[in-house]
Amino acid sequence: MTGKINSYKDLIVWQQAMDLAVSTYSLTKTWPKEELYGLTSQIRRSATSIPANIAEGYGRDNRGSYQQFLRIAQGSLKEFETHLQIAQRIGVATHGRAEHLLLAAEAIGKMLRQLIIKIAPK
Repeated sequence: MTGKINSYKDLIVWQQAMDLAVSTYSLTKTWPKEELYGLTSQIRRSATSIPANIAEGYGRDNRGSYQQFLRIAQGSLKEFETHLQIAQRIGVATHGRAEHLLLAAEAIGKMLRQLIIKIAPK
């Protein structure tokens, strides 16, 4: 990453997590209405939680809190992946669209791990 980071909005991991959340809303628009308060709600909540926790952690005044929120974002990411895999298994999400989002989630997970390592106390 090049350039100075002045805001969480400058973080590529946050930008990609935002894209994942937006793509999740697009994907779930076509899901059955009976899933609205079940799987649809759960996957949307977990997807939006990822960039939200990255942003909240960035706003904290110490590295320990920031790391903790990045770990919470990782947990939300794993929750998202699980919900998406369930949606695939029950036939709500098509394989192609789900795989695209799972690959994006994997890349976000790698960036989160690297960021956690980078800000760890030396």
